[in-house]
Amino acid sequence: MPTSTPTGSPAAVQMLPGFSLEMTGRDVPALQEAGPGIPPGTRINVTFLAHEDPALRVAAARAVREHGFVPVPHVSARRLRSRDELDAFLVHLAEAGAAEQVLVVGGDPGTPQGPYEDALAVIRSGALQRHGVRGVGIGGYPEGHPAVDDDVLWSALAAKTAALREQGLEATVITQFGFDTAPVLSWLAEARRRGIDAPVRIGVPGPAGVRRLLGHARRFGVATSAGIAQKYGLSLTHLLGTAGPDRFLHDLAAGYDAEAHGPVRLHFYTFGGLGATACWVRQFGGERVAP
Repeated sequence: MPTSTPTGSPAAVQMLPGFSLEMTGRDVPALQEAGPGIPPGTRINVTFLAHEDPALRVAAARAVREHGFVPVPHVSARRLRSRDELDAFLVHLAEAGAAEQVLVVGGDPGTPQGPYEDALAVIRSGALQRHGVRGVGIGGYPEGHPAVDDDVLWSALAAKTAALREQGLEATVITQFGFDTAPVLSWLAEARRRGIDAPVRIGVPGPAGVRRLLGHARRFGVATSAGIAQKYGLSLTHLLGTAGPDRFLHDLAAGYDAEAHGPVRLHFYTFGGLGATACWVRQFGGERVAP
């Protein structure tokens, strides 16, 4: 991670409370190590990766709860091969005390592997309520999606938030990460203009190597022009360095308008590791952290 982390401006630090983190099923040892430095009650998303089986995901969600945090396991609609598979996953999550909050995404496969063509199909299935889910996270894309038109994205977001409201489930939008705050702020204002009033967790890349950050950006269609990279603190020619999101958060705080942008919090994608991200957040917030 970066050798030093500048303390955030008062406005940027005010955005930190209630931040959330992300981990994979294999990150339980990292969670155990980083746990003492993460505020109790922090939401920690558990990703739905193709090479990790359901048992591993459930074990990770259970570990999150047992360490005093709030597990938010992912459900990948197009990766589910049957309705029974979804039910079984939710049953095991409930048994682990980790089913109250989930994040439902469409998933990477272009062709569904089972009966759910998208996140909305999972939401409308009724399975979430049957198994005790109370809050549902859904995706937002300030810079668009490489495979989906913007009109389709907006329509889907409106449909998902409406379906969750109708079912009495709490909706939270979690955005894809980016390196430029301008599209994030514009997207937030447009979402509110369209009547989407759910709280939004803004995706922020945690501190990581430049090569890794750029690799994730390419995979997810995140803009990395020379100007954007320089503004963020990335070097497109020196890939061995590291970068943290301090500039991004300063710019975000400077441009944020509660009336125009509505309720927001931060969600850190832990590309550089769970512990490194948690440490960076503490330092940015002004706390002293042992080396």
